Amino acid sequence: MPVVTARLALLSIAIGLALPLHAQDGGGDAQTLPRIEVHGVAQRPDTVDDIERAKRRLDERPGATALVDAQRYREGRAGTLADALSFAPGVFVQPRFGADEARLSIRGSGLQRTFHGRGLELLQDGSPLNLADGGYDFQAVEPLSARYIEVYRGANALEYGAATLGGAINFVSPTGYDAAPLTLRAETGSDGYRRGQVALAGVSGRADGMLSLSGGRQDGYRDHAQQENYRLFGNAGWRFNERLDARLYLTHIDTRSQLPGNLTLDEARRDPRLAAPGNLALDQRRDYRLDRLGARLAWTPSPGRSLTVSAYYADKALDHPIFQVLRQRSQDYGLDLRWRAEGTLAGHRNLFVAGLGWARGDTDDDRYFNLGGHAGARSNRFDQRARNRRLYLENQTWLDPRWVLALGAQAIDAQRRSRDRYITGGRDESFDADYEGISPKLGLRYLIDERAQIYANLSRSLEPPSFGELTGGPGVSQVDRQRATSAELGLRLQRETLSLDASLYRARIDGELLALNDADGNPLGTVNADRSLHQGLELGLGWRMAPAWRLSANYLYNDFRFDHDAVYGDKRLAGVPRQQLRAQLRWTAHERVYLEPNLEWVPRGGYIDHANSVRAPGYTLLGLRLGGQIDEAWRWFLDARNLQDRRWIASANVIADARGLDGRNYLPGDGRSFYVGLEWRPQ
Repeated sequence: MPVVTARLALLSIAIGLALPLHAQDGGGDAQTLPRIEVHGVAQRPDTVDDIERAKRRLDERPGATALVDAQRYREGRAGTLADALSFAPGVFVQPRFGADEARLSIRGSGLQRTFHGRGLELLQDGSPLNLADGGYDFQAVEPLSARYIEVYRGANALEYGAATLGGAINFVSPTGYDAAPLTLRAETGSDGYRRGQVALAGVSGRADGMLSLSGGRQDGYRDHAQQENYRLFGNAGWRFNERLDARLYLTHIDTRSQLPGNLTLDEARRDPRLAAPGNLALDQRRDYRLDRLGARLAWTPSPGRSLTVSAYYADKALDHPIFQVLRQRSQDYGLDLRWRAEGTLAGHRNLFVAGLGWARGDTDDDRYFNLGGHAGARSNRFDQRARNRRLYLENQTWLDPRWVLALGAQAIDAQRRSRDRYITGGRDESFDADYEGISPKLGLRYLIDERAQIYANLSRSLEPPSFGELTGGPGVSQVDRQRATSAELGLRLQRETLSLDASLYRARIDGELLALNDADGNPLGTVNADRSLHQGLELGLGWRMAPAWRLSANYLYNDFRFDHDAVYGDKRLAGVPRQQLRAQLRWTAHERVYLEPNLEWVPRGGYIDHANSVRAPGYTLLGLRLGGQIDEAWRWFLDARNLQDRRWIASANVIADARGLDGRNYLPGDGRSFYVGLEWRPQ
């Protein structure tokens, strides 16, 4: 591994230095920019990307990507990641009783999780939000504090060094240069839902800054489902000169969530507002606090070349009464170095990206018996340490004006260590595990014209297990890494009245991580499946049917199954339906008023167990959005959901074998609900 890493490092340095870039002004030393006196609206620095530039950069990936403009989901309730990502092509997201947590997956990554996600890398302005062991918390993200969201599906996330099966989601923050000086937002609605945001932004000379404070509370559609959260996000930048700028990021999050738990299908149909008896008796909840400090230094030595150094420190506290009381305190810190160079190589346009990443996390994991929601006697205690080191590089060469070839690879070295500090019965659950490997990538793009292209890629991915897999269930479960070989073929099309994002993919997975529960929901630990197959279609469509009418749709076809598994044969993987369609039709009667009916359709639910003995029911939900602008500063909306007041299943447990019985494995979705919002944002 050290030899391979050294070779990759030398290769990346050699290619980066060899690129003979030519500045747009014909070469030579860059001219010193004249002093700019700022009056009113500040000039935006080149180091801060705007949305159109971000779209062009995403379109240059030889694979599936997507961009979500925050202004789009701010036109309705924007309380959770499910609200923000529902119409992102290729993203499968299912809400969990209206809370921050959800089942978030791309191409079947981390399907067993409806909380504390896995299989994706979440980023803030290119810096990892994941813990060092690979897991992530949904509470760490505030959709209202993003200017736009970048989605890199599969191996296309190598742009930021991610090499998981699912890819990466990058939340790009507004700054003092592109945010309104003052934003006030209020939302209210059904089941005691209340949410607000106050944001300030501005520029003063070489400095700029943005600060967002948001808070929300809801009683919840179900019993024992109260949610309360407060989030502070801020960033401040300083421009040393036209080539060098720095930015600091500050995050403080405090959330408290009651957990209503799962119901049987019969209970969910009779009274979906019920909470599970066990959740009430144990007062199950998840209280979470996060303080995070990040920094980024960006140097642009010449046009087309940039070096970015990012560092972060995160302090997390979790108080989590479930079947036991989990009290965790963790400190995570990391450093990323990224070089991006665009120019010419041997007379051809060339784009080269290389980076180094290092992360470490230390966790004090204390566990107690749950006495009605309070900690009783200690049941266990672990000191856990995770460490990751990675090196990645990718080079794109325009072979001619139409053909673009991409070659890339990631090398990773990961360590997971746990020390049992409360040994009972002579049983020591300590372990040390090391994982390493290289994930290569080959990609090709054919440019039909400036706004249409076909792409294909072949890649490998590697995912070490998190502590959730290594210590889940009774006893210690030592599991191996998950490896996959993926192939992808897609089309991107952008016309005046039609946009299309279509991708076919097929991934053959060795050792897929399966977190198993029994029919009663008790954890059985995590195992590696022999082989499994993930394949499907991701489709995003935008069609302007007439000047006042626009249709948007996001369709997923998921075919995930075991491949001659010793236990499950060729059965389907649980946790995801075969098909899902989200569509909305927008009618803009006037520039200040729009009407938007929407549809979510799952014709048949997915299996809840890998034995394929029980399937969740399908559903069809109808909704309606109405809103617009009162004047240049004021915006309003009405967001109506589940107009038929259907009793439906939003998500479900993933278990080993339900034995055909109706157990407590279902999470009912919200009933008919209405939300109204008002936002004041002067330009």
